[in-house]
Parts: sequence; structure tokens; C-alpha cells
Amino acid sequence: TEIKSIRLGKASLVDTYCIFEKDGLWVKNMHITEYFYGSYNNHSARRDRKLLLNKSELNKIERLTKQSGFTIIPTRLFINNKGLAKLNIAIGKGKKQYDKRHALREKEDKRSMDRMFKI
Repeated sequence: TEIKSIRLGKASLVDTYCIFEKDGLWVKNMHITEYFYGSYNNHSARRDRKLLLNKSELNKIERLTKQSGFTIIPTRLFINNKGLAKLNIAIGKGKKQYDKRHALREKEDKRSMDRMFKI
């Protein structure tokens, strides 16, 4: 029933992340709404899902994420030509504290400039 919900566009990647566990790469906190026409045997909306990757892909991603500050982020969920659900993932690095403050300052400056021009 999960694939039917994904086809209907009832999936969300907000606050989703990937993590390595002993047997592979898992997607955590991905929300796929329960299928409306499903039976009592429906899936749970926020269960953990295992990603199917080749051993070489797993090793490459794990090696990159062992470096400090890197994390695996799902970017896109789509259905391919064969009807299979695919998940694009990216490896990203979090912002430093001074970067966050700088971005916040720029955002606040832009907001104040917009207010000045509005008046």
C-alpha cells in the first residue's frame, strides 16, 4: 500500500534523514500517508525503511559520512519508468555557528530594507 500512496503524492520528506545501521542504510522519519482504500493490513506512516544499495555504493557513502559533519539527506522521491519508487540522496555538511548567524543577519537586514521601501 505504500507505493499506492506514493503514486498519489501522499509522501513527505520533511525532517527525513538517513542513517547507517549494522545491515545497511535506513531512511528515518519519512512520512507516507496510509492508503485510504487499504485494508486492516495497512502500513504505519512513519516506519523506518531500508534503502536497497549495492555494496560498493554503501561503502562509498559510508566512507564519505565517516568524516565529521557530513550527513545523508533525501532530496527527491519519485516513481521511475518501471513503476518503482526511487529516492535521491545527497551528502551534505551542516553550517557552522558563525554561518548561521551570518545568514540570520542577512535575512534580518533584507527584511528591514523591505520594510523601509514599503513605507
